[in-house]
Amino acid sequence: MTTPTPKPSNYSVYMEFIGQNPPQVNHTALEEFILLGFSDVPNLQGFLFGVFLIMYVIILMGNSLIIIITKVDPSLHSPMYFFLRNFSFLEICYVSVTVPKLLTDLCRQNRKISFLACATQMYFFLILGLTECFILTVMAYDRYVAICNPLLYPLIMNSRVCMQLAAGCWTSGIPVHIGFTYLIFSLPFCGSNQLNHFFCDVPPVLTLACGDTFMIEMLIYVIAIVVVTIPFMLIFGSYVKIITTILKLPSATGRAKAFSTCSSHLMVVALFFGSGIITYLRPKSSHSTGTDKFLSLFYTVVTPIFNPMIYCLRNKDVILALRKFLLKWM
Repeated sequence: MTTPTPKPSNYSVYMEFIGQNPPQVNHTALEEFILLGFSDVPNLQGFLFGVFLIMYVIILMGNSLIIIITKVDPSLHSPMYFFLRNFSFLEICYVSVTVPKLLTDLCRQNRKISFLACATQMYFFLILGLTECFILTVMAYDRYVAICNPLLYPLIMNSRVCMQLAAGCWTSGIPVHIGFTYLIFSLPFCGSNQLNHFFCDVPPVLTLACGDTFMIEMLIYVIAIVVVTIPFMLIFGSYVKIITTILKLPSATGRAKAFSTCSSHLMVVALFFGSGIITYLRPKSSHSTGTDKFLSLFYTVVTPIFNPMIYCLRNKDVILALRKFLLKWM
């Protein structure tokens, strides 16, 4: 009796498809992951669902309100509020990549996510995170020009330049993260498919890879330096110049007004970049599941919920526009 020829595994077929010879190791290709999330606290699933749902609704409503106000109020048609409108829309997209899936997993037992869905979630999370870094940098540059070169501000930050800067922020990282995500999911995954996180972030996905991840880890550091550290240093340099200029202003009222337009942005920068740098630039040996989840929650949910409060409560122009908007519709 003739023995049937065994069919190649999915992993072997995939490796041959991308032009590589599959390694002669007994790996079983993974087709899906299981997001463990907060399954280690089963008694708190309902409570966590309620908390994250409320936070998500607040983020959507707060940022949507900023978009509407800065669009309909003529007094807020300036470059600063144009970039704030972009930033608020970005925050809505950013949290919508992770939070809906987290809410779904908290209210059902099936926490599976397909290989393709995981790669897609990681890609959009990375590209939107990079866009946030760039937009925060452009917002710092806008404040720098407004305070340090006020006479040239209308000329430098005209509508065409603002549109070009915004388009650059949204599109410049697309090819980088397409290639980066492809490299990560080209690695062989075997053994456990349990992802000890609430979304497909880079560090937890890499822990399930069977191949050599050294080059990927070095690439993470390089990309993090380019898209996180360099923008942060540009923002820092801008604010050194801004603060130096503000301190030279003759009137206390002028100094207070200049500081008020910058303090909101500085608080957001500190929250976002601080948690991002700690997450992606600390040594691999210091990574722990609990810390990674906490930091991820901080920059995916906590920071976006503070942004509308920071920009509204600390900005008199936005408060005045909000009051007029509410009085008009009430």
